[in-house]
Amino acid sequence: MSASPYSFEPVTEADLGLLGRWIATPHVAAWWGEVESELEGIRSDLADPAMEAFIVAHAGRPIGFLQSYVVHAEPDHPYADQPAGARGIDQFIGEADMVGLGHGTAFIRRFCEMLERAGVPRIVTDPNPSNARAIRAYEKAGFRPLEERDTPFGRVLLMARDGAAQRGQQ
Repeated sequence: MSASPYSFEPVTEADLGLLGRWIATPHVAAWWGEVESELEGIRSDLADPAMEAFIVAHAGRPIGFLQSYVVHAEPDHPYADQPAGARGIDQFIGEADMVGLGHGTAFIRRFCEMLERAGVPRIVTDPNPSNARAIRAYEKAGFRPLEERDTPFGRVLLMARDGAAQRGQQ
């Protein structure tokens, strides 16, 4: 596999200012919550072993955020019906000049390949059903729509990307 221009650095307290600036930008704010509540959630997740949060960089430049979580860490999680070992992901591109250039699809694909090499059987994500740009990016990164669901996060389109072992069972 060729070297990727994308890297994933664990989020630290020092990154919260940058994340707050990104969450406040119109293209992120349209789909994510209020800045302070989102930052508080990210801050509390830093100590949660079931959650991993990363600053996504392209050629060394921080451009976005990605979080990955163990779907079955909470017994009442709305995606607990997914296969054992499944992980969920959420992400955004924070830098407006990097939106619409294929970076989302590329770094999502790269991150999913890393999870699959580590044995994750299925990766799920849950865009708002009206977020056509995100849905297209996920489809290009190998996700397929499963169904729309009502969740504590609102109405979502649950999408999945299956690892090689899971694909063989279908």
